[in-house]
Amino acid sequence: MAQSYKHHYKQLLRIGLPIVLGQIGVIVLGFADTIMIGHHTTDELAAASLVNNLFNLAIIFGTGFSYGLTPLIGELWGKGDRGGIGALLKNSLMANLVMAAVITVAMGIVYANIDRMGQPEELMVYIKPYYLIVLSSMVFVMLFNSFKQFAEGITDTQTPMWLLLGGNVMNIAGNYVLIYGKLGAPELGLVGAGLSTLASRIAMLVVFVIIFARSRRYAAYREGFRLGRLRKASFKRLNGMGWPVALQMGMESASFSLSAVMVGWIGSVALAAHQIGITFSTLSFMVIYGMGAAIAIRVSHFKGQGDTANVRRAAFAGFHVVVAICAVACIFFASVRHYVGGWFTDNAEVSAVTSVLMLLMMLYQLGDATQIVFANSLRGISDVRPMMVIAFFAYFVVSLPTGYLLAFTFDMGLYGIWLAYPVGLTTAGCLFLMRFNKMTRDGKVR
Repeated sequence: MAQSYKHHYKQLLRIGLPIVLGQIGVIVLGFADTIMIGHHTTDELAAASLVNNLFNLAIIFGTGFSYGLTPLIGELWGKGDRGGIGALLKNSLMANLVMAAVITVAMGIVYANIDRMGQPEELMVYIKPYYLIVLSSMVFVMLFNSFKQFAEGITDTQTPMWLLLGGNVMNIAGNYVLIYGKLGAPELGLVGAGLSTLASRIAMLVVFVIIFARSRRYAAYREGFRLGRLRKASFKRLNGMGWPVALQMGMESASFSLSAVMVGWIGSVALAAHQIGITFSTLSFMVIYGMGAAIAIRVSHFKGQGDTANVRRAAFAGFHVVVAICAVACIFFASVRHYVGGWFTDNAEVSAVTSVLMLLMMLYQLGDATQIVFANSLRGISDVRPMMVIAFFAYFVVSLPTGYLLAFTFDMGLYGIWLAYPVGLTTAGCLFLMRFNKMTRDGKVR
């Protein structure tokens, strides 16, 4: 048994580490954005906090939709159907383009009502232009996601990794030039950060298209892409997989994004500290989710081969790896908690609040790990519809009301909102685990 798990550990790390490195690039970008904006003005940092939290919901929802492609490609890859994968990619690009339009309209409606969210009035001059620039980048994010999930589904996790890292380097350089007005550019502050993000997202998509069109590795898939047709059945299957995953991930993200709105009711200092804390929380989340993606890929391959024993071994081996990552993350958070505020802002009050948030962050690492691992395991076996119900219960029935109650009824403020996170995440993790056990016991995926 130990030997069989050892093999899974190796394969998960082989597939997962490039995904994790790509995710770390995204994290570094988040750090750089927050540091550069925070040292420009505290008001811009608070404005970025609100907009980024709202768009985290949109991006995670869209990414969740694109994740529906991975298990479908994983099953075809396990069966050796390269042409079918190419055809499925073509249908996925169309499905993601439609989803990008839906998200853009939805976030446009949010923008039209942003003055009614109870945020500090002095932040609106920063919030509105930054919001519109980020909104215009959503279509590029969604199309890039199609290519990324295709590549990861065939175990080519290095190409997306290098594209993400390259795009992030471009974004950080653009931030430096446009936020502070270097190299003859105008000093644009938060607007400059938004323009740099837009340019990097366009560039990553263009380069991925070129690689797909020219790479020898993708030749068999290109043929399937060329010959494949846009089919109603494929489109329906992609939507049947994508929407439940999108809603599950979207509801989790919404619990954090709506919490950010509640934080805004407390004040600008709380909102700035919350943004710094969420940036660090994203550090562990993105790393864990990188391994979660590897788990979904491995599980889908074994499902395609009808090997339920290895479906379960791959999932639980992934859980072991992720728990180890969480332990390292907690040690890191405890070690740097007194210093991180000063990395992002010169405001002493924001730094003091951030130090407490770093401790509260440690409380929900295990619950977050459990829900990520077993949500991705369910995605790998294509059992996605119950995930919506579980997510709604955990995040909207449990987490958000608990946060409001602790923050405003029991007058715990920002700390009350953060204490609700481990409650919701642990609830989701336990329910996902129970569902996965139910669907894979007795040696057969149900």
